[in-house]
Amino acid sequence: MSSNQIITVKNLGKKYNITHQRGGYIALRDVLTNIFKNPFRFAKDKTKKSLGIGTKEEFWALNDINFEVNKGEVIGIIGRNGAGKSTLLKILSKITPPTTGEIKINGRVGSLLEVGTGFHPELTGRENIFLNGAILGMTRHEIAKKFDQIVEFSGIEKFLDTPVKYYSSGMYVRLAFSVAAHMEPDILIVDEVLAVGDAEFQKKCLGKMEEVTKQEGRTILFVSHNMSAIEKLCDRCILLKEGKVEMFGETGFVVKKYLNVMSKNAENTPLADRKRTTQKATLRAKLIGIEIIEQSKTAVVRGDLPIKIKLKIESYVEDLEATIQLIIGDESQNLIFINSVMQNKFFSFKKGMNELECDIKALNLYAGDYKINCYITIPGKEIIDYVPDALYFSVTNLDPYETGFTYAKEAGSGCFYVEHNWLTEK
Repeated sequence: MSSNQIITVKNLGKKYNITHQRGGYIALRDVLTNIFKNPFRFAKDKTKKSLGIGTKEEFWALNDINFEVNKGEVIGIIGRNGAGKSTLLKILSKITPPTTGEIKINGRVGSLLEVGTGFHPELTGRENIFLNGAILGMTRHEIAKKFDQIVEFSGIEKFLDTPVKYYSSGMYVRLAFSVAAHMEPDILIVDEVLAVGDAEFQKKCLGKMEEVTKQEGRTILFVSHNMSAIEKLCDRCILLKEGKVEMFGETGFVVKKYLNVMSKNAENTPLADRKRTTQKATLRAKLIGIEIIEQSKTAVVRGDLPIKIKLKIESYVEDLEATIQLIIGDESQNLIFINSVMQNKFFSFKKGMNELECDIKALNLYAGDYKINCYITIPGKEIIDYVPDALYFSVTNLDPYETGFTYAKEAGSGCFYVEHNWLTEK
């Protein structure tokens, strides 16, 4: 390990043995009958099958993981659920041992994984601060020196002497992050647990992580499904797929790759070959390509700036007159419609390849992850093609009026803002 490297991972693997239960409940008489019918099956494997215990299968949650992290870097770790992100963080945090490979860590590690990890439910918030600090290797004097900052940042002063078993999940996260961030670990490991907190506190946490890397030179490993946060914070990014490193490199490039394959149907299937989900589509023409071509080189865009979407449509008939409908949806299935029929706009598609562009003044979307579904239709008469999840993209925080304040989506606030002005009555 060089002097600048703080984490080195070589050939890391984690194996679990999964037991497959054969059948359900087995009565004692069935067990005895099987024993008398097959007395020689009391060899090890045969006995398990006779008793319905089942067989074991090896499952590699992580396999052949290799990467290096330099001091002061913020590394994002992304991938679908089940890709191995949390397992990797638990191994790096020394919560669970690896099956194969080696890890070299040069420094003290602070972890924020599952809600409540490292807390004793019967102890108060005050007592858990000192307990967590001790686990991180801090002396009582060092913890006391940081105590007021921790409490102020967490915002739970009123409940400081209440046992944490009575805390909500949000209060757990507030206190846990505050402890982990202020105890000055050389490496801070943060899992998706921040998603439990409210939008204001998430923003506060992201600001604190930015501060500890830029001002204090600490290293952060950050798992999140919020691509705009990954794009903003991380220098480099690891994309995990089925327990292996699919890609490790510059954040914008890796995020774009990830967003382009997020749809399970689109992972290795071009739009032209995608299985259509509606039986009513005539498929006289097909959407074969869609991309964002202006504003950003990645799939992360500003919601308050102009954007251009390019579509490629292949028609199999001559002189097809149809409309285009783009439906933008967020994770809560809120929908925004961009429909050419609203402008009485019909497109004439010649047989073969056709390209068209949609210029949008501003999407006006709050920060978050979105997808685009596409319809090619003759309104009221025919659905020519429908492609769900045709394109994924993320929107970063907005500052539409250049006030220095950014706006994040909060529960109950909808998914977009309306550009407007206020006038005083004279």
